[in-house]
Amino acid sequence: MRIILLLLTVIVFSCNQNKKLERKAYQWPAAKAPVAEKKDHETGMHGDKRNDEYYWMADYFSNGPDSNKVVEYLEAENAYADTLMAGTKQFQEDLFSEMKGRIKEKDESVPVFTNGYWYYTRSEEGKQYFKYCRKKGSLEAPEEILLDVDQLAEGHTYYSADGFSVSPDNKLLAYGVDTVSRREYTMFVKNLETGKNFTDAIPRTDPGYEWGNDNKTLFYTSKNAKTLLSEKIKRHTLSTDAKKDVVVYAEKDKSNYIGVGKTKSEKYIVIGSSATMSSEYRILDADQPEGEFQVFQPRMKDVLYEIDHHEDKFLIVTNKDALNFRLMETPVSNTGVENWKEVIGNRNDVLLENIEVFRNFLVVSERKNGLLQIRVRDLRNNSEHYVDFGEAAYTAHPSGNPEYDTKNLRYTYTSLTTPGSVYDYDMESKKKELKKRQEVVGGYNPEEYVTERLYANSRDGVRIPISIVYKKKTGRSPQTPLLLYAYGSYGYSTDASFSSTRLSLLDRGFVFAIAHIRGGQEMGRQWYEDGKMFKKKNTFNDFIDCAEYLIEQNYTSTRHLYAMGGSAGGLLMGAVSNLRPDLWNGIIAVVPFVDVVTTMLDESIPLTTNEFDEWGNPKNKESYTYMKSYSPYDNVAKKAYPNMLVMTGLHDSQVQYFEPAKWVARLRTHKTDKNVLILKTNMEAGHGGASGRFDYLKEIALQYAFMFALEGIEK
Repeated sequence: MRIILLLLTVIVFSCNQNKKLERKAYQWPAAKAPVAEKKDHETGMHGDKRNDEYYWMADYFSNGPDSNKVVEYLEAENAYADTLMAGTKQFQEDLFSEMKGRIKEKDESVPVFTNGYWYYTRSEEGKQYFKYCRKKGSLEAPEEILLDVDQLAEGHTYYSADGFSVSPDNKLLAYGVDTVSRREYTMFVKNLETGKNFTDAIPRTDPGYEWGNDNKTLFYTSKNAKTLLSEKIKRHTLSTDAKKDVVVYAEKDKSNYIGVGKTKSEKYIVIGSSATMSSEYRILDADQPEGEFQVFQPRMKDVLYEIDHHEDKFLIVTNKDALNFRLMETPVSNTGVENWKEVIGNRNDVLLENIEVFRNFLVVSERKNGLLQIRVRDLRNNSEHYVDFGEAAYTAHPSGNPEYDTKNLRYTYTSLTTPGSVYDYDMESKKKELKKRQEVVGGYNPEEYVTERLYANSRDGVRIPISIVYKKKTGRSPQTPLLLYAYGSYGYSTDASFSSTRLSLLDRGFVFAIAHIRGGQEMGRQWYEDGKMFKKKNTFNDFIDCAEYLIEQNYTSTRHLYAMGGSAGGLLMGAVSNLRPDLWNGIIAVVPFVDVVTTMLDESIPLTTNEFDEWGNPKNKESYTYMKSYSPYDNVAKKAYPNMLVMTGLHDSQVQYFEPAKWVARLRTHKTDKNVLILKTNMEAGHGGASGRFDYLKEIALQYAFMFALEGIEK
């Protein structure tokens, strides 16, 4: 009987697997791909010959002789993409409707209290954007709509409103607007009593505006028109000519980002200047906005620090003599490093990420074993405790805490199976209250899904965490499709979080996995240090090793394995497509940074100089040689590549459109396979894609339809 049952089990299992194998493959139309013109252009240096035959594609923003030809080529690629994906058009529309249907259209954020008002945003059914609102004193008070972004966005194909800053007397609102998606915002000021905008309209700013305590002085960051670098902090007096604005700080180091803000105590205006490996701050009494900023501590080589104010001292988070950062304090009157006193020391197994300062409490965000922890210290007696989250893998961050004198901590919480949640936590009683959990319209049962935390062994003996989620009824087998995602740069940690759109993938039998590779900061500062500059190849190797581990553990196989990454994660996609093209059935590269050498050689391109400490400066021979050895564009070769979908935006200010365009053009002339290669350009958007609340779902629908077509999933 046991043998019969075993045979029946094998037969049923085999039938189920055969059903997966019997999926009808999508028939890709026999369309001819665009062929880009080649023009020799030498871009090598240090004695190295390096011909960039598609260099002309950068002409669009410089209005060069080939600017029209660039648009024609991108439109031809879009037409080709539409032809190839034509058979999935209805499926994409269905996916869009399905994902849109999970989003609660009429919704409201959890109100945040500050300076006597409750602030929140709310969205209306059928509307793409939102309304920025407040109520005075009580949530029962009448609503005041500060900005109706739905109305403001009418007639614009792209619209972003950001940087909301209310004056200390609650009567004025400064905000920024970008209608192109180049991250250049025009600053406006609205009189909240009359509802009218002042004539002040200042272009090319970052959306971070700060008021002096006199309610008429504004500080803002001005950007370079060509490089888009944040290079000056200016002071503007309301209702005066912006051309007369005073430059209170000009950054001379092009590798630094700058910005302006205010301490939570509202006592100091703060100018910050930081690069990958150093930072510097300046402070000014907010009651004296026309005074001179004083340097907090001059920048030090390879030293990062951040500051906030608390009573008679400043608190400093720094990596000075502390790889994983430590917390220091210094008197308000003596801020130089020689006066810094340690409060929390460096720990080898814990990364101190940041702090949240209250009058009676200090909240410290830490990362241990790849997971975030929130540590609360009562400053009245120095007692401490950690917030208990109750799950093994999650993401938790303090969020929306502008009030200084309160015992309430607001934090957000999510996991791969827990929708985004907002909690209020009483730091005295240790009681937490769920204020809101993201509603998944149509129903969602987390019990139907399972999450796992695995560790893959890298080729150099390091354990790489992998976070996984899939539907319980999805079987682990070589026929199971799996999407592996990663970023792995700038010390940015890709934490496990919930996505309602991802349900459309999981419910159709996909496994979703995040590879927490080096270059991020999940496992501490060293994790980042080991994935940048001359150790960048660890990032690529880690991703490949994670993929091979998942195959070894029977989660999937090369025939059903997919990889995805965007921006610097798109560099990762380009690198692994060259290193191990045989490992993937499909790769999705979104706004990919793939022409590393050319971009890093051109300091006129937005943000290039800010990146030298991350990638290196190719004007140095050693950096040039190392970058060229992994740059995806430089390493395209005559060989078979996997199916690929490449997505970009014409107005992208972070990774210029011509990088993926050139990469695809070169791939077309080199690939020896018959797999599909698709380039899709959003002609009206930039790095973040579409701006509306729902339009971005069309891009996700395309990505999913691409993978479903390769898997033979038709609905």
